[in-house]
Amino acid sequence: MSTPSERRSVAREAIVWEALQPHLQGAPLDVVDIGGGTGGFAVRVARLGHRVTVIDPSPDALAALDRRAREEGAEVVAQQGDLADLLGVVGAEGADLVLCHGVLEHVADVGEAMRSLHDVLRPGAVLSLMVAQRTAAVVARAMAGHFTQALAMLDDPAPTGRAGRRFTAGEATVAAVSADFEVLAVHGVRVFADLVPGSLLDLETGATASLIELERAVSQRAEFLPLASQLHLLAARA
Repeated sequence: MSTPSERRSVAREAIVWEALQPHLQGAPLDVVDIGGGTGGFAVRVARLGHRVTVIDPSPDALAALDRRAREEGAEVVAQQGDLADLLGVVGAEGADLVLCHGVLEHVADVGEAMRSLHDVLRPGAVLSLMVAQRTAAVVARAMAGHFTQALAMLDDPAPTGRAGRRFTAGEATVAAVSADFEVLAVHGVRVFADLVPGSLLDLETGATASLIELERAVSQRAEFLPLASQLHLLAARA
């Protein structure tokens, strides 16, 4: 039986996974997961028959990725590195799909990073970009009583602490468009999943499924985007 933490994790990832599904159909694709860590998404994509390369700076994370891939019978290529190594790892052939989840928060130059992501994709290929959302972080700080931190973060896109830079939906969209991407969709991720106590998912049969249904219903409604802990953009190379 899964734990409340595991069920919460399923609710957090469901929207992104569903958004990716139309782009994972058909013939095997060349997929790159930059900052893919222990392979939460990469292994699932590889199990669909796609050729997946994970690039991550942490040798410990890559070791965990290798164990997970072997346990789940998936083949994933692991490469230690970061965004600066992207073009060298992928080569001139390019990729059909790049996953960049939780990476843009920590780069020194967002524009340069987005151009690297653009250049590694084949024409018409797709970027899955996930970033931390600033407005929700402001609310979380205020709810915890950290009012000075909340005020300082309100209009400041600069990196803050270990979590790094945070974005509004407008800022993330501008970053993509400025790098010659066509934004296909913007989803709010973890609108409610981070607010619901894990114990509540144990109180009622089907609570996790209902939470996912609610997350799905609000994920593309503009009024709920500022409440999302993360933003997910799907963008195509023009």
